Amino acid sequence: MHKSSFKDKVFVVVSRIPCGQTLSYKEVAKLAGRPKAYRAVGNILHRNPHWPKVSCHRVIRSDGKIGGWAGGAKKKALLLKKEGFLKRD
Repeated sequence: MHKSSFKDKVFVVVSRIPCGQTLSYKEVAKLAGRPKAYRAVGNILHRNPHWPKVSCHRVIRSDGKIGGWAGGAKKKALLLKKEGFLKRD
């Protein structure tokens, strides 16, 4: 029987975040089976080879701030705004 790695589980969780919605790094870690590994989630997503199929820009900080993204925080904010998550100016 093949056991999925934490990294694989993170990509599955993130790939299921609908357009216009977000999860925090902490929520992703919990859903992937390791609730305290939220920093690891950030490191995994920073090296996401599956983008755009796995839209990691939909993962934000627990305090509601958008956090970083490999494509840049401004681009992340624009994508979230385009999807209707962030309020329009």
